[in-house]
Amino acid sequence: MQSSCVIGGETILAGERRTVQLPLPNFYTHSPTTMPVHVVHGRQVGPCLLVTSALHGDEINGVEIIRRLSVRPSLSRLKGTLILIPVVNVFGFVAQSRYLPDRRDLNRSFPGSPKGSMAARLAHLITTDVLPLCTHIIDLHTGAVARENLPQIRTTLSDNPELEAFAKAFNAPVVLDAALRDGTFRKTAQKRGVPALVYEAGEALRFDEVSIRAGVSGVLNILSHLGMIRKRTPRKAHTPLVAKSTQWVRAPQSGVLRSLVVLGERVAAGDQIALIGDPFGEHEESVLSPAAGIIIGRTKVPLVHEGEAVFHIAKFDRPSAAAASIENFQDAFDPESDTFETEEPPLI
Repeated sequence: MQSSCVIGGETILAGERRTVQLPLPNFYTHSPTTMPVHVVHGRQVGPCLLVTSALHGDEINGVEIIRRLSVRPSLSRLKGTLILIPVVNVFGFVAQSRYLPDRRDLNRSFPGSPKGSMAARLAHLITTDVLPLCTHIIDLHTGAVARENLPQIRTTLSDNPELEAFAKAFNAPVVLDAALRDGTFRKTAQKRGVPALVYEAGEALRFDEVSIRAGVSGVLNILSHLGMIRKRTPRKAHTPLVAKSTQWVRAPQSGVLRSLVVLGERVAAGDQIALIGDPFGEHEESVLSPAAGIIIGRTKVPLVHEGEAVFHIAKFDRPSAAAASIENFQDAFDPESDTFETEEPPLI
């Protein structure tokens, strides 16, 4: 039996589940504020996986992923510890905003400071009270407002076979070798020797059923990979593929954009992927793909300015294989055909 776990000054015994309220600064109405942290502390010794969501307060797919994950029966036989924080940026979540009230980006404020800005203090709370307990991290994100992302894992591989295996175990269709950015939770974690994955899927302020189902399945896959739950049979429908690089496509002129491609679609260099013109149909210009690859992100707003990022393309050694894998992934998690073991009604 493993020893007890202490978080936020509270002791959680082996075999116990508890929600701990980490204190945050009050609202200016003097109403108290806390960050709910759900801890599943298994009886047997094992890793400690932290799953976080809503570091950006308007990125809410992860909130639903954690809700569905928390009621999984398999957690009753967990080895090790699972820490679930569905809403890290409580203030942004309440305001339906990416940022904190001081307009700072929490995911550019780590490791934080106990006497700094609101963002720095919140980052410091996570860094000092939660991070030291963890052996692995999954941070759940979405695209920004009116920007949607194909489900993907982002991490820094850097010829690290262990981290690549960790990333592929999630079983998202695409893995991006993404550089570490200053101030991010992922960089702070990895500097402390804690491997961290970022799951990007969907768009801000919207639930996307496929992204949610894939996210729940992915976290369960990681729990299985770490030996925290019984071995899961991996889906054979798709194989996670590491993109060799990505490229943004920017609007060549301002105007009304008419997109001709969808997320997950394969494109070749020179393909017409959109048209931009004025409301009268004059001065129209084609948007051409600069490279062969797969569309992994795109804007949802058809009103664009010159230079604005409108598509995100991932490049692969074998684009055709990547396209087939992504198509199989989308079929596998489509609510109409999904055989995933869930009783949750699909969100429409």
